[in-house]
Amino acid sequence: LQLVESGGGSVRPGESLTLSCVSTGSRLDSYNIGWFRRAPGKEREGVAAIHSSNGGTYYLERLRGKFTISRDNAKNTVYLQMEKLEPEGTGIYYCAATRSISWYQIQDYVYGDWGQGTQVTVSS
Repeated sequence: LQLVESGGGSVRPGESLTLSCVSTGSRLDSYNIGWFRRAPGKEREGVAAIHSSNGGTYYLERLRGKFTISRDNAKNTVYLQMEKLEPEGTGIYYCAATRSISWYQIQDYVYGDWGQGTQVTVSS
């Protein structure tokens, strides 16, 4: 499974950005997908995850309402829509895949296949 993120860039505080995660190998529809973020100088943290087929989602609690994860299995793509970004949203965003039943924990060790990441910078 090869994952490729896109959609990163530089935005001002309060602006929105949507990231995409595409599989260039196997189909994604049998994988649960998580989005993770590594902010400068910090550990990587899980921000959102979505079940492979039932649409179930989980979020880092403080980002609930600002971030929305969705997927289009027909397009083999998972999205992360980020609203009202703040400077704390700066970092490298990664998508990752797992078939584990613990997908909702959005922890690094649960996810086995990772993309290379896309940079998001939020600055005025």
